[in-house]
Amino acid sequence: MNEPYVHVGILFEPQIEFVLNGTYLAGGEPVAGKQTATYDNGRILWNGRVYDELLFEPQDESTASFDLLDVTIGIGFHWERREDQRFQGALKIIVEDGKLTGIDIVRVEDYLTSVISSEMSATASLELLKAHAVISRSWLLAQIEKDKQIKASHTAYTASEQAPGECIKWYDREDHTRFDVCADDHCQRYQGITRASTEAVRRAIAATRGQVLMYDGQICDARFSKCCGGAFEEFQYCWENIRHPYLARQLDRKGGSAVTGSPVVACPDLTRESEADRWIRTSPPAFCNTTDKRILSQVLNNYDQETTDFYRWRVEYGQDELADLIRRRSGVDYGRIVDLVPVARGTSGRLWKLKIVGTRHTCTIGKELEIRRTLSPSHLYSSAFVVDKEDIGPDGVPGRFVLTGAGWGHGVGLCQIGAAVMGEQGYAYDTILLHYYIGASIEKRYE
Repeated sequence: MNEPYVHVGILFEPQIEFVLNGTYLAGGEPVAGKQTATYDNGRILWNGRVYDELLFEPQDESTASFDLLDVTIGIGFHWERREDQRFQGALKIIVEDGKLTGIDIVRVEDYLTSVISSEMSATASLELLKAHAVISRSWLLAQIEKDKQIKASHTAYTASEQAPGECIKWYDREDHTRFDVCADDHCQRYQGITRASTEAVRRAIAATRGQVLMYDGQICDARFSKCCGGAFEEFQYCWENIRHPYLARQLDRKGGSAVTGSPVVACPDLTRESEADRWIRTSPPAFCNTTDKRILSQVLNNYDQETTDFYRWRVEYGQDELADLIRRRSGVDYGRIVDLVPVARGTSGRLWKLKIVGTRHTCTIGKELEIRRTLSPSHLYSSAFVVDKEDIGPDGVPGRFVLTGAGWGHGVGLCQIGAAVMGEQGYAYDTILLHYYIGASIEKRYE
């Protein structure tokens, strides 16, 4: 196959301001410079005329670029902010959900150069960069193929499971129907050529060009997160109820898998509450259990480095604070919060079902991201936490809740901080990959 193109949704606003650096073609006519497109009664107003969609194609793909102004990054997270961003490729503008959506159409390998520089520091070790190039490419192509299968089978995608007294939902890129992936943490961070790249990034992309992770004849759904907290989560506890054998329970440490060259150390059963409680309240050895700022700076961009204490962390809420937070985030008035009860955990100790008991309402929520969204003004670092209730009144209602937690993100697939440590310890990129994607193989998909 030839190198494919990917359609990336960048921003979603009533008005999009952009600058075409170089000559672009729109309907066969040359256009350049600063432009403004505005939502107008279900269509796009640009240059005094209305359109159903707009496509700006670079006359010279190798030299032209375009700027999108005031792009929101980190949507819904504690580092959310706006910035101007620059992109290669073509710009497409469509109408979607009462707004305009700006889409970058770019070659996969160019997309990957940005993803690696956006997801982590471009100064990371070469082996880590190569590993990340393979998983980012694999995840992207797996999602595109999944889209084709869904459309071919005419099967509706569902992202919720409902039972009496439960509200279980998950969030995945199938939320997007008009483009392949978005540019934020919901899919993969992609900030065009805004983030400075390096020769090491370009070498990593070139050295792994076309390479993907494969399992049983299929491209792996190569998920990744910042810090697994010492043990890997399994796919089905975060998203739809499908088990991928290569995303399996394992420790993130030497001896956690056969590929690290040591006798395999058994992973505790963190689906059991007693085991999860002990695991989360301690700080067991793991590749990702590091405070080395030099290594962390390879993975964490400047705004990510605002986050500290993510291997093990602690959050405290007063009763009024928590009750108001849950009401605002869920849209449900639980009254005063009586208890937060763990119902079901995954293989990393992450909760995928949590019962919120209130004086007015009780409901079991999930999966992991819904729990994280509900119990934080942005997102908890992870759903791997235990709860202590303090200052309990005569009516049994606590005055304070303390959450002690582990890890950052969903914990499925590659652990970025763990992989960075492995790279520093001399592990090659293929060993890193096969540590996190158990039983997978690395194959070349295109030249």
